[in-house]
Amino acid sequence: MKGPLVPFREIVLKVHSRCDLACDHCYIYEHADHSWRNRPKAITDEAISWTALRLAEHAKSHALPSVSVILHGGEPLLAGPARLRRVCEELTAALDGVAALDLRIHTNGVQLGPRYLDLFDEFGVKVGISLDGDRAANDRHRRFADGRTSHPLVLRAVRLLNEERYRHLYLGLLCTVDIANDPVAVYDALAELDPPLVDFLLPHATWETPPPRPDGSPTAYADWLLAVYDRWDAGGRRVPVRLFASVHSTLTGGPGLTESLGLAPTDLVVVETDGSLEQVDSLKSAYDGAAATGFDVFAHPFDEVARHPGVRARQLGLAGVGETCRTCPVVRSCGGGLYTHRYSESRGFDNTSVYCGDLEALIRGVEQRASAALTPRAVGEPAALLAEHQDLTLTLLASLHSELAGRGGELWDRAWRLALGLDAGGAALDALLGHPYTQTWLRRTLTALAAGRPGAVGEALRLPALIAAALITAGDPAPVRVRYENGVLPLPGLGRLRLGPPGAGGEAVVHARPGGFAVTADGRPARDVPLDTETADWLPVRVIGGRDGTPRLRLDDLDDHRDCFAAPVRPRLDAAEADRWDRLLTEAWALLRERAPEQAAEAAGALTTLTPLTALTPLTTLTPADTPPHRPYAAPAADPAVRGHGYGALGLALPDDARELAVALLRGFRRARLDALLDVSDLYAQDGWWRHPAPWQEGEVPVSELLAGVCERAGLAPFDPEGAHQAVRALKTLESAPELAVAGRRLLEELRTELKGYAETSGAFRAEGPAVSAPTAVSTRASGTSAAREVAGAAVSAPIAAPPVTSSAPPAPRRG
Repeated sequence: MKGPLVPFREIVLKVHSRCDLACDHCYIYEHADHSWRNRPKAITDEAISWTALRLAEHAKSHALPSVSVILHGGEPLLAGPARLRRVCEELTAALDGVAALDLRIHTNGVQLGPRYLDLFDEFGVKVGISLDGDRAANDRHRRFADGRTSHPLVLRAVRLLNEERYRHLYLGLLCTVDIANDPVAVYDALAELDPPLVDFLLPHATWETPPPRPDGSPTAYADWLLAVYDRWDAGGRRVPVRLFASVHSTLTGGPGLTESLGLAPTDLVVVETDGSLEQVDSLKSAYDGAAATGFDVFAHPFDEVARHPGVRARQLGLAGVGETCRTCPVVRSCGGGLYTHRYSESRGFDNTSVYCGDLEALIRGVEQRASAALTPRAVGEPAALLAEHQDLTLTLLASLHSELAGRGGELWDRAWRLALGLDAGGAALDALLGHPYTQTWLRRTLTALAAGRPGAVGEALRLPALIAAALITAGDPAPVRVRYENGVLPLPGLGRLRLGPPGAGGEAVVHARPGGFAVTADGRPARDVPLDTETADWLPVRVIGGRDGTPRLRLDDLDDHRDCFAAPVRPRLDAAEADRWDRLLTEAWALLRERAPEQAAEAAGALTTLTPLTALTPLTTLTPADTPPHRPYAAPAADPAVRGHGYGALGLALPDDARELAVALLRGFRRARLDALLDVSDLYAQDGWWRHPAPWQEGEVPVSELLAGVCERAGLAPFDPEGAHQAVRALKTLESAPELAVAGRRLLEELRTELKGYAETSGAFRAEGPAVSAPTAVSTRASGTSAAREVAGAAVSAPIAAPPVTSSAPPAPRRG
């Protein structure tokens, strides 16, 4: 099997192979595998030492920052305090200085008392307890061999864990589902114990030994879990439930949080009491010997086990599930279900889960209930999208301050204090965060700092100029000390002031004055600069529009960071060219207000800046190398590593007439809005794992390209009815796309409503389209080939994802 080796980050260490209960649903003693009979009851000293050695060796060779070891059984407490102490001591010593050690123990709780908990406190061992609910539910399966109840003893253990001295060790409760129990009573009993986490597990079953379904319902287990979900939700979700959190995560584009859900590769190995190395031990439910690998800690490193075909089969993601699952709309969430639950004698593990109907019903049921809460407001509310994009800029600014770590000197520190002092929700902070090329600067500078590029710290010192420009825009007279170089003082979004000859540099103090600003540099007298009047030394950023319902937009041909589009930027325009931009914009906006009034209104509220570009060659072909993985239709910028700008800017090559400009503005705005959404929300995940037919071209495309094509064509429907018809057909394909997160599905609803409204008012096409084929699954991330498109005279928006933001970033100015 191809693909990189996935290191083990979780080790299940069997410290005892027997149990003091006789639970009749136990997969170790009551299912197909009986290998426990031939193993020592307690783990041997030799097995402990070799396990610690192998784990440290594995963590070091893969540079793992941390590893988790779960002490398990049987019942692990039967190993006794002395043996458990030895296990903890050897593991702690072996991992010291190699990787952080997360020690856990999973117990039935019957024997748990202070002598164990004091030991666990010493080594930081977190404790999880199995409990199936109230006494009636727990007694259904979890009894002693003589039939006595274990429930009072387990409750005693939980109460002990809830004491203040041990609460930090309390990991949570694990409950095996039995549909014969009352789901509400089970949840209430568990929640009453105030656990830090509850995990519900489906009972292990296969196609040979399917789970009981007394009423024959194919969704009985989903119905039971959804009843729990409703109770949990109605109670304010007071207790975290890992199963529900996992579904929420996958629905929003994140990973599965349990082994039984999602497509993430397994990274777990089991060490038995005799040192044997096995696959996940739930496989013992499939057939005798199903978990065996033939390896042991004495002779085999963990890497050898990681290459075992059985282990690799659970690390293949989408390629590791059957053909039926690969094209199922919920496969990203269910992941085909737990590997064990797919087993049949005739086909091995090449089946859907025996809980297939339950998993689909559960995921769709949770999505139906939680979709509104899980969908960012930005998807349906233009004002929220603007606010969230400015919050993203704020986050990037805080990250830059953290990354500089004092290297910006006094000039940065003064500017940072000024930024912290800006009023939340005030005009100055909005001007700072709303200037679209602030993000370009932030992303480039963070990238440069991460790469250790020369001049990166100096580039960060653009902040004072941005703050000065923001204060001038807001009319705030607070003075700002700004650095200038090569004789030029830049004020982003406002213009450029020449203070000296080429090569000159220094610092100037800038503050707002009515109608402009004042600047003092190099001990010279203060100089007043009128903001909108061009002089020999002052080049203002021109503002065009503002008449007949056209928004006032900056025509920015000066900003040093405006070169983030697909085509080269134009140098400073002459007055005649600027006037032509102004005239055509006014004419084009009149067309937009006539044909697409809602879009024109939204664009007027979002756009702030137009940047003149040179025209690209018509029908330029965009290759996969040119296209970021989640940014379809983006032609290459000068430096692909630093593309990106904030919401509100469009790069345009001015066409010959107003209609072409109207189309270019609309196309650019639709792309810019989609890119802005992708910056602040996960519309899809695993882009490229599936391929879909696109009605506007031959061949199949990834979901990112299909969605971008629909968004663009839906927006251009007033000018291109055929493109709108193609968008309707593509929408039908997207409805069954497994990649879409709840936010993406919410966007589909918006697009469907938009296209339906246009169809009803124009009669240009019927809303129904032909049936479409199912998506084609591929086993690797394929970027695909972007369609050729006409870009001469088109608007191009090409932002990238924000660089990682460290969680330790200090507080930044907060928006109201």
